[in-house]
Amino acid sequence: MIMRFTSCSILLLGMLLTHVSVAADLRRHTIDIEGHPVAVWEKSPEGADEAILLVHGRTWSALPDFDLQVEGEDLSLMDGLVEAGYAVYAIDLRGYGATPRDESGWLTPARAAEDVAAALKWIAAQSAWGSTPHLFGWSMGSTISHLTAQRHPDAVGSLTLFGFWHDLDHDFPSDNDDREPEHLLNTAEAAASDFVTPGSISQRAITTYVAAALEADPIKTDIRNLSDYNALNPALLTMPTLVIVGEHDPIAPQDYQSKLFIRIGTGHKQWVNVPGGDHAAFLESPRDYFLLELTAFLRGARL
Repeated sequence: MIMRFTSCSILLLGMLLTHVSVAADLRRHTIDIEGHPVAVWEKSPEGADEAILLVHGRTWSALPDFDLQVEGEDLSLMDGLVEAGYAVYAIDLRGYGATPRDESGWLTPARAAEDVAAALKWIAAQSAWGSTPHLFGWSMGSTISHLTAQRHPDAVGSLTLFGFWHDLDHDFPSDNDDREPEHLLNTAEAAASDFVTPGSISQRAITTYVAAALEADPIKTDIRNLSDYNALNPALLTMPTLVIVGEHDPIAPQDYQSKLFIRIGTGHKQWVNVPGGDHAAFLESPRDYFLLELTAFLRGARL
């Protein structure tokens, strides 16, 4: 039997009662990682003493995913975490958003994991934080964050894996060909594809997301060496870890989460199902529930 670990209801109530709106400007940083410029976005409230890094998914970069701005609606995950008191950073991996491709033209999971680790270390050096930065990965970002955390455990204060899409019992074949990057155009249909639960998000928000996604990422990033994920070993995750998944997520089925959760090495772990949520739950009607569970976990990670 798999136990579902949830956050304390008293803590969640207290968070609701103390919730206040906090405005923070969006800032762009460019950090040099082995001679390559990588964009990291920041929103921070005054006096923040903890930081979190957000890692985006396969198709779209940081800002469409994590800082969607729609008039009259609160959808930005960055804003939600700022209101909870966190300094929030979001990385554009190579070939996404404001980060150019490198000379190879490809992104690999191993390369992405090393860039995330470098970004975490850069964030840690920015302030006298009270703790090591948290790491949050969504969809493809969850597997990259997993790889980062097992390679660089000292750089990760806690790990959140949302929408974990990989079957840990499946191995990817090695890439042994000399294919060139395809540079395919992204599409509006692809941009809207994560919103699968009817009525969970307004049409205006979907339209805004599609426009922002296509503006930020008109060309699909080319990825190879998925066999890097064959090295994923949850037993090597020693930091507090949250596995969170939408109830109706077709990309991250429950049996994948079960395999992941059972094998995680640390005893400080939680598994949360977001009721009514799908692959983009933090942008949809379950957003408040998602944020309450996430921030309660982040606070509990320090206990």
